[in-house]
Amino acid sequence: MTTTVIEYVKPSDLKKDMNETFKEKFPHIKLTLSKIRSLKREMRAVSEECGLQPVTIAMAFVYFEKLVLQGRLNKQNRKLVAVACVLLAAKISSDLRKPEVKQLIDKLEERFRINRRELIPLEVSVLVALEMGLYLPESKVMPHYRRLVQQG
Repeated sequence: MTTTVIEYVKPSDLKKDMNETFKEKFPHIKLTLSKIRSLKREMRAVSEECGLQPVTIAMAFVYFEKLVLQGRLNKQNRKLVAVACVLLAAKISSDLRKPEVKQLIDKLEERFRINRRELIPLEVSVLVALEMGLYLPESKVMPHYRRLVQQG
């Protein structure tokens, strides 16, 4: 007979604990860890639908996390910021042509339920917040890239 030493924890309790721990560690961040992870899942899904490479998605994640850590995200702008990060990463790391950029924006608009008229001005704000630093060192991109490739 086997017994377990790890007691069962309801997923909702685990999520709550994880979010509370995150809030204690990063009090200036206005979103929960589970909301940030959910946004990243959406970013990945729409990027893959549009045929973007894992390295592009990894770059979008780095941009997104930088902005999260700067405390620039809130409930109102979170989706627009996530979309702007995907768009900037796609533009910088892929040789997208105009129709492909339009298709990507269409998909992002549909998936995140945002309006492209709000997106374009925000793209410039995100660029400024990232200090125009779109080219990233390999050390920042690789951890995300490895995880994306492992998850398939």
